[in-house]
Amino acid sequence: MSRILSFGEGETARTACARGLLRTGVVEKTGDVLSAAVLAERVGWAADLVAGMVTGLLVAHWNAADVETLAAGVDAGGRALPSKAWMALRRLGWTVAPAEGMRVNDRIVRMAQEQAGRLLRSAKWRADLTAGVLATWPADPGRRTPGEWDAVRESIPDGKHLPSGVIRSRTRQIAAFQRRHSRMPSDVFELEAAPDAARMLLLSACDSQQATIVRGDDPSRALLRLQLPARPDPRSYWDWAWVACPITLPPTVPPGAVLHLPTLRIHRGRVHADLAHTHAVPTARRTGHTIALGVDWGLNTLLSAGAVRLRDNGTMTALGAGAQFRAAGVLAKQHRLRRAGEFLHAKTAHYQRLIGDTDSHCLADKHAVLAEEIRHVSARRSNLNDALAWAAARWTVDQAITAGASVIYVEDLRSLEARGMGRTLNTRLCQQVRGQIVDRVRHLAAEAGIAVVTVPARGTSRHCPRCLVPLRHRTAPDRPTTRGWKWAACPNPDCGWQGDRDTGAWQRIAARGITHQTKTVTDRASGTMVIRSVVDTLEATAVVEPATTQTRPDRSKTGPTRRRATRPAPRRRGAPSPTGPSGPAGKRPEGHAPPGRTRLPRAAHRHQDVTTTSKPTTRRHRPRGAALGAGFHLHAHATPPRWAEPTPNPTVRIGSLS
Repeated sequence: MSRILSFGEGETARTACARGLLRTGVVEKTGDVLSAAVLAERVGWAADLVAGMVTGLLVAHWNAADVETLAAGVDAGGRALPSKAWMALRRLGWTVAPAEGMRVNDRIVRMAQEQAGRLLRSAKWRADLTAGVLATWPADPGRRTPGEWDAVRESIPDGKHLPSGVIRSRTRQIAAFQRRHSRMPSDVFELEAAPDAARMLLLSACDSQQATIVRGDDPSRALLRLQLPARPDPRSYWDWAWVACPITLPPTVPPGAVLHLPTLRIHRGRVHADLAHTHAVPTARRTGHTIALGVDWGLNTLLSAGAVRLRDNGTMTALGAGAQFRAAGVLAKQHRLRRAGEFLHAKTAHYQRLIGDTDSHCLADKHAVLAEEIRHVSARRSNLNDALAWAAARWTVDQAITAGASVIYVEDLRSLEARGMGRTLNTRLCQQVRGQIVDRVRHLAAEAGIAVVTVPARGTSRHCPRCLVPLRHRTAPDRPTTRGWKWAACPNPDCGWQGDRDTGAWQRIAARGITHQTKTVTDRASGTMVIRSVVDTLEATAVVEPATTQTRPDRSKTGPTRRRATRPAPRRRGAPSPTGPSGPAGKRPEGHAPPGRTRLPRAAHRHQDVTTTSKPTTRRHRPRGAALGAGFHLHAHATPPRWAEPTPNPTVRIGSLS
């Protein structure tokens, strides 16, 4: 298969990653079939060889001078360093060798240098962040003044748009070091130890002499060939053998995608493959959007989303009443697992204090069991968060595709911190998976060519989406006994908008994104689209007008009730009735009467309509809607889409009830 993609008009290349599994392998020289356990063992031997060399490189070059040299991008002769990490390390002369007596080929060394080079390059950002915080250390580390915030952002490269939570977490880390050692750290390399090397094989750093991957006649299958050791300590090249591993490609990999060499990892005794592939997708635009999907965050209602259309005359209207992604049940389960984990951590710490330095303590076995249970609970929480993030992202992208939106605007909540809201609410905010959801939304939206842009979140839930007047929160009309800030009403008499607080928020987010779409920029570090700040002149036009000016007819009573006969005549059918059955069974009666009798009694309950209410039995229950002639539904429930429109006051132009 050709490794060159052909692009049409409006298409671009996209590299994504899918998960695969190596279930078996065949040694090409001998024809021996390797089971999943044996294959995982051999891949683990190769991963251990690579991890040992990575650790040696990190220990040797975990210092400010070497990291600065690598990040500078030029060698001693002034030439630019290659983009691949292993080539850059070789240009600088940072070599590594396996343990004495081990024999590996040059491609195994490449994988070690590639992994170590990526880790050393990523340390440059943390080093600059730590240096900036240390250079502008505040008088009170727990609370910076506005001037101290400006100083620390100026001392950090690209610190103007850095989330404040990142700076606070680094400040707390430095303060903990100061309390422990009674002095300040010199740099991040003293503050943090060298990172641990992961047990994985970066086959992307190799060539065909170490690994190849080809697609067969079946587009859903591929064949991975790689050299693996036959023993944990290979002494010669004869201890390495080519192994062919068939892979079943996930359905997310398009048939025409170009496959790249994967990354192999060992997890729970099985070999997982991160399959990178490149395929053509529609190009996502930064500007020129007419239909946008706004997404607002919540707690129990995790996401609220709806579409807004920009019309030819420059006005914006909402397409429908929006939708909500409710995750209260999943979050409740996540909170139960969190409480279980906290209890296990507290009990394990208590056992550890009792055991101390004694190796043969009677509580050592119980401590080991609790530690294993903690890992099990942590894995369950991680899997639950991952599943929730994928489900929420898939739901969001489906909403955008259904509405025909070309862009998704989400709130930029990177600086949101849980403070001053009570212990329970603070914990719930900390447990949100907003970052994972946004990453997965970008991943899925790129398949459809939909842009994902973050907008400033300030004021989106506070102001009215139609007139930008600050809202007043009150109890919802369908839940008058439930307290909270879920329902909002505009105090502007000329507007009169009222609705769910989250409904107004996603309208404000979408309107702000559409009016500021010319201010969309692409972040150089992450490659994501973002709107940095709000312009007052553009924000003044970010209003959503009602889709129609028609309102519901006024059903208020304007005069005395018309007199009706005590025995109203039954309604007649518009068509002749069919021939009656010969048996005792009769026809189904028309209206609300139960169909259990052959003929209606004399007092047929034909006067009982859907708007009829029973006589009040208690002093507290007062059917206000029926008394005022506005119908049963006014005091029974409120339909959310209709309550978004201003409801006429039923007490206006009311007549006498006598």
